[in-house]
Amino acid sequence: MIPSDVERAQKQERERERERERERERERERERERERERERERERERERERQRRERERERERERESEREREREREREREREREREREREREREREREIETLREI
Repeated sequence: MIPSDVERAQKQERERERERERERERERERERERERERERERERERERERQRRERERERERERESEREREREREREREREREREREREREREREREIETLREI
C-alpha cells in the first residue's frame, strides 16, 4: 500500500512535533544548567563574603591586641614614672638626712 499525501503530511507533522519537543527539552536543560550556574555563583559569592567577614574579624582582633599592647606599654611607662618619683623622694629624704647631720 502506498502512503497517501495526507498520511505523509501527517507523518511529517508528527516528526516536526517530536523535533519541537526535543528542542523544548534541550532548552529546559539549558535553563536548568543556567540555574545551576547561578546557584554556584551565589555560593561563590557567599563564600567570598564569609571570607571577607573572617578577614575583617581577624583585623579587628589584631587591632584590639595592638590596643591592649599599647595600654600595657602605657601602664609600664606609668609604673616607671612612679618608680622614678619614688627614687626622687628617696634622694630627697637622703638629702634631708644629710642636711640634718651637718647641723
